[in-house]
Amino acid sequence: MNKWSQKRTTMKRYDLTAEMYEMRYAEEQAAKYKAALESLNINSDSKVLDLGCGTGLLFQHVAAEAQTVVGVDVSIKLLRQAKKRAQEFRNVHLVQADADHLPFKNIHFNIIFAFTVLQNLPKPLETLNEIKRNAQQPSSIVVTGLKKVFSLEAFQELLRDAGLQVASLKDDNLLKCYVAVTVRN
Repeated sequence: MNKWSQKRTTMKRYDLTAEMYEMRYAEEQAAKYKAALESLNINSDSKVLDLGCGTGLLFQHVAAEAQTVVGVDVSIKLLRQAKKRAQEFRNVHLVQADADHLPFKNIHFNIIFAFTVLQNLPKPLETLNEIKRNAQQPSSIVVTGLKKVFSLEAFQELLRDAGLQVASLKDDNLLKCYVAVTVRN
């Protein structure tokens, strides 16, 4: 399957399940957020990118503290759900985009979240390089790796290959993924 076909399949799958996304994933996502946020300091200077924002569940955990939050997703139907949640905050903005071709030229984020993203893309290393392109120096980049897709060793190697220094890595039995907080210097 070529890159675009895989991405289109993922987009369609999330479009079809947008209405029940939170029922299926809210508890799992909350556990990931908790694991990641334990190692981060979000403050009034934080420019946050939530890549693969889904329905915007992360917004309630970061928007009150951050200067700005940009949620990006490829699924228009998930973004419609996220728009309802974003209305609670004056500093949350939404963009439909492909994670491998982000539309930001001069905007640089100092905290980037990529929860449940890498396993949905054909070339995770390219995705991480695109994330790094949008990250200030220094910045914190939170990435998850689904355990049924990545072994711990393969996930750590991917992060190393991307030039990301792991500051903390959670491999909790309750999590279906590894949660890595990395630093880009």
